[in-house]
This record gives sequence, C-alpha cells and structure tokens, in this order.
Amino acid sequence: MSELVDRFGRHHTYLRISVTDRCNLRCFYCMPQEGIEWKKKSELLTFEEILRITSVFADLGISKVRITGGEPLVRRNLEWLIDRIARIDNIAVVAMTTNAVLLKDKARTLRDCGLTALNISLDSLKKERFEAITRRDDFDNVIAGIEAALAVGFSPLKLNVVTIAGFNDDEVVDFVDYVSDKPINVRFIEYMPFKDNNWSRGGVFSYAQMVAAIGKKYQLRPLDSEPGAVAKDFAIEGCTGTVSFVTSMTDSFCDSCNRLRLTADGSIKSCLFYPAEVNVRDDMRQGVTDAMLAGLIRSAVLLKPAGHPPAEEILASENRAMIEIGG
Repeated sequence: MSELVDRFGRHHTYLRISVTDRCNLRCFYCMPQEGIEWKKKSELLTFEEILRITSVFADLGISKVRITGGEPLVRRNLEWLIDRIARIDNIAVVAMTTNAVLLKDKARTLRDCGLTALNISLDSLKKERFEAITRRDDFDNVIAGIEAALAVGFSPLKLNVVTIAGFNDDEVVDFVDYVSDKPINVRFIEYMPFKDNNWSRGGVFSYAQMVAAIGKKYQLRPLDSEPGAVAKDFAIEGCTGTVSFVTSMTDSFCDSCNRLRLTADGSIKSCLFYPAEVNVRDDMRQGVTDAMLAGLIRSAVLLKPAGHPPAEEILASENRAMIEIGG
C-alpha cells in the first residue's frame, strides 16, 4: 500500500508528470488568450531529474505514471524517457495524454518503448470548429494520429472531450456515434475553471445533461470503475466503444482522489485546483539525498485539501493556468 497518505486518509498511487509547458495548439480553455511566458530550458526538469524523482515516488507507492504537458510530444527524445520510466521497479502503468498532432509517426515507437495507455484530446469532430477551439489547422493530423494509435494496439484508446455548453455540446451524440464501432472510450469532461480561460457556470454542460442527450439514442449500462478513478464509466449497449464522464463541476470525486502532479519546472502539486506546491528542482540540483526528496514529497501530500473550493473561488485564486500545471 502507498506510503503517501494525506491528512484525510487518501493513499496516492498515481503521478502525472508534465514534461513541458509548451504546446503546438492553443485551446482557449487551457491556455490564456494572451499566452503564457514559456519556461526557459534551464528551468525545466531534465529527463535524468524526472527519472530520479519518479524512482523516489515509486519507492513510496506510486504505481501509475502519466506523461502530460503542454503537449508532451513536442519535447525531444520523449521515447527515451518513457522507456526508462517503464523500467522503474513498482511502475505498472505508463500512460500519456496527447493532442495527437505529432502522433501518427510516433505511435509504434511509443508502444514499443513501454507506453501502456494513451489518451487523446479532441473536442470537436468538425474541422472548422476544431480550428476555432485550438486556433490551429491540425484536425487531419489528429485523426491520423488516432488511426495510428488504434493500428498499433492501444486498446481501449481513450478520447478526452471537454464539453462546453453552447459551443460543442451538440456533438456529444456524434462522439458516441464515432466510437460505437471502435475500441475507444470517449470521456466527456465538464468545463473546468482555470486562470484566464473565460470559464462561466453557464458554460458547464453537466453530466446529467450529457447522459440525457445520449440516452435519446443509446442505452448506457454502468461499469465498475477502478479505485480512485475520476470518471463514471458506461458500456454502450450493442456497441464496441464505451463512454465515461468526468464530473469535476457537478459531482466531485475529491474523496477518492489518488493522484499527485509534478510540473515541468519541478513542483509537486497535490491538487489541480489548489495553488500550494512544493518545488524539488532546486533541491535536487543542490545535492539532496533521496531520503530528503521523499520528505519533500510527503510534505507536498500533506498540503492536499479535503476537496477543491467552489468554482468562483478557483477562478479568484492565484493558481497556474492549466497548461502550466499539466493536463
């Protein structure tokens, strides 16, 4: 059992590692419209530093790692890092979340070097709307990336869809149609507030609304979820694909949260929506021991709140933008 237990008795087994704050898309709900100030290369953790801190996390009970960004595939030689993380004792799952723009030519290599699970972010099946969301014309590249991931055996492939009322909520059933004959789990994510992302409560297309829309065409059957899962999972009767809902805004899952985050510049965040963090980069560069790193990790875990505050408080807090934290 994990040694990383917070003040509320939650055991942490899942680490999300951002390898870069840079991205080749500009999704408005993730990146402030005015952009952000990119971290200098010297401010980012090196791959060797990431491996070291991940090994310490694994010794403390972390068994699942997810590589995120920014867009992780824009960082050079990422395959090398994934290969090394997959070799760390106690790490059973190495996953990644990507926008798939660069995935087509990398899917096979990623699979071969130890990546065991893959999530792809795609918020519209309409090319023009995709461009409006991302501010880039890369829709065809993303679809090619999805096809490549399926071809090399990522199954079930997970498709992340941030659903926004009045913007792409009319595509919920279209996405279920898309995965109905494919080994894909489409995951609808309620629109969440982050720094300067123009969130409003009126933009939240709720879990209940999504289920109602899908229910007009498909019959959903609840599935058992793994401990600590953030999504509510459902089979689609008569279909290959499955559907899930991440209900951060309308039905919080904070009570069972088992995840921690490591930002690209070396800060441990115990909660996505809580500003507190503990930076380990400078300590590693100053020669601290692994035992001291373990102590810093434990101190970060103890900062974790019982749950995130109301959305309006999240917006008012001085937290980082989503792209700076890691997806």
